Amino acid sequence: MRTATLGPAERTEALAAMAERELDVLVVGGGVVGAGTALDAVTRGLSTGLVEARDWASGTSSRSSKLIHGGLRYLEMLDFALVREALKERGLLLERLAPHLVRPVPFLYPLQHKGWERLYAGSGVALYDAMSVSSGHGRGLPVHRHLSRRGALRVAPCLRKDTLVGALQYYDAQMDDARFVTTLVRTAAFYGARAASRARVTGFLREGERVVGARVQDVETGGEYEIRARQIVNATGVWTDDTQALIGERGQFHVRASKGIHLVVPKDRIHSTTGLILRTEKSVLFVIPWGRHWIVGTTDTGWDLDKAHPAASSADIDYLLEHVNGVLATPLTRDDVQGVYAGLRPLLAGESDATSKLSREHTVAHPVPGLVVVAGGKYTTYRVMAKDAVDEAVHGLDKRVAACVTEDTPLLGAEGYKALWNARAGIAARAGLHVARVEHLLGRYGSLTEEILDLVAAEPALAAPLPAAEDYLKAEIVYAASHEGARHLDDVLTRRTRISIETFDRGTLSARMCAELMAPVLGWDSGQIDKEVEHYEKRVEAERESQRQPDDLTADAARLGAPDIVPIRP
Repeated sequence: MRTATLGPAERTEALAAMAERELDVLVVGGGVVGAGTALDAVTRGLSTGLVEARDWASGTSSRSSKLIHGGLRYLEMLDFALVREALKERGLLLERLAPHLVRPVPFLYPLQHKGWERLYAGSGVALYDAMSVSSGHGRGLPVHRHLSRRGALRVAPCLRKDTLVGALQYYDAQMDDARFVTTLVRTAAFYGARAASRARVTGFLREGERVVGARVQDVETGGEYEIRARQIVNATGVWTDDTQALIGERGQFHVRASKGIHLVVPKDRIHSTTGLILRTEKSVLFVIPWGRHWIVGTTDTGWDLDKAHPAASSADIDYLLEHVNGVLATPLTRDDVQGVYAGLRPLLAGESDATSKLSREHTVAHPVPGLVVVAGGKYTTYRVMAKDAVDEAVHGLDKRVAACVTEDTPLLGAEGYKALWNARAGIAARAGLHVARVEHLLGRYGSLTEEILDLVAAEPALAAPLPAAEDYLKAEIVYAASHEGARHLDDVLTRRTRISIETFDRGTLSARMCAELMAPVLGWDSGQIDKEVEHYEKRVEAERESQRQPDDLTADAARLGAPDIVPIRP
């Protein structure tokens, strides 16, 4: 089994190794594009480093709609190239690169007009399917089908009869976005990349006009490092302009942030066997299956306030509830909402004031020698963005470099996944777990599930579920700290698991137990455990307060009431 560990010792070693000798490529930013860029670079044989100021995927890449999709609505904009590219990537992820993390999901599109709408929308979905198959990687998904009103209500009884005359059903794919990024980082580390989270770039090193490295602060210990690299890739998403400002040069393009919020509600609140896609006056609205929950989203509004902790206001929540309730026979209320999260899309700034009309395509630039910037794009096409960024960086290296191989490089956990899935009943019997537990683990870790089961074998008490979040085993919390780079309680409750949005208490009832499980791995004493729990509780209360505010400005102020945790220095 191929594996890599992102534990405390590996992080310390990675920082020291990056500072010890010049790298070929240093990637700044630990979201999906940065992690993908590190994997692309290291699998071409380049010495590679990756640093992230906070936790892996702590920005945009943990707050998406959790979809891997071609972008059906971009067909209406006649952006065929973007859709074709995304559909190819969707197929690669489903079939080859990450079948353990990416899975098909059905969507129902209700039709409100007889005749012309079925022809118009049906032609678009048929083209979507055809482009998927023509990419060479789309045969794993069922093709779309036309449904009568009766057929639509059979698969989605939650819909009001008077809101549709029929429907189309088609397939896309979904994943846990933060888990996907962590797996990308671990895969890059397996191939030799050095990776460190909580490592903030505070400035760039220059020799003349050339950028030759970065000053990096270890946020955990306060230590400072000078990491030299022949090429640096700025993959900081909505922070692109801020990172660019550190070199004192005007960027060649600008990135604007668009806020999208999502609601999480229990599965039993919406009676349906399929996801939904609905039109709004500004964009589209998704109702997405998510385990024992539904995700309802999203909005698309400009945001120029705090980038680290975008806040959902009461108006945002009302907007989503109003639009989804427009088609539901039993409306959702505020009391049905278990979780709320807000994320920022990095959009290339253009002439339009409406963020929904800004480009979802990506751009790569070389603003000064030694520095490459990659920005924009979609989660689904992260691999293409990473390839383009490394291709650009290679121009600055005076040596022959191999071509991109990530199209044929499965992520950790993919190898042997299907065989283990077929053997899940036997695995469950040997481990003393219910087969549903093993299915849950395989869907999160793939073949790396064996490492979780090793923890359980060594300490059987870890086979128990968390009392206040029973979807997760205690072993998963330990594993998050020992293998997946989690440094703080917030990392585990918000990104390694989704307890913060999947429980009505938003993780506060699980916080102390999780902190105590993490403590032996991370060397926490009782004082740090208390501090982690107190910080998390304040964070949840600040988020709840922000969601009671009427607008962005007041919501942002309320959310900033809980500052980021500052660890106890050793």
